[in-house]
Amino acid sequence: HVQLVESGGGSVQAGGSLRLSCETSGVDLNIGCMAWFCQAPGKEREGVVYISLRNGNEYFADFVKGRFALSQDNAENTAYLHVQMNSLKPEDTAMYYCAARFSAWAGCLRRPSEYDIWGQGTQVTVS
Repeated sequence: HVQLVESGGGSVQAGGSLRLSCETSGVDLNIGCMAWFCQAPGKEREGVVYISLRNGNEYFADFVKGRFALSQDNAENTAYLHVQMNSLKPEDTAMYYCAARFSAWAGCLRRPSEYDIWGQGTQVTVS
């Protein structure tokens, strides 16, 4: 079965960069969308970036446009979804989660409740 493991979080100063990675083991062709969400203390989980595995379309939340970028790597039975986070701001401080959604549809829904598989999260702290 599919498992997601995030890595790459840490503490940086404002203006710095981090690269988060989501290792997807047990690749499942039924997965239609992958996404990164963030959740700050006391706030709801919100979407950061989405990618359709059906057509490659990406969607970035307004608050990260121009600062974050996605990239992918694939191995035999493992896939990696990276998010390069540049020009980090203190308000980017949050736990970041990788998620996957089973879907035959090319579009990606945005709500966390639409996603089926989650990683354990990786903390990003910007001071």
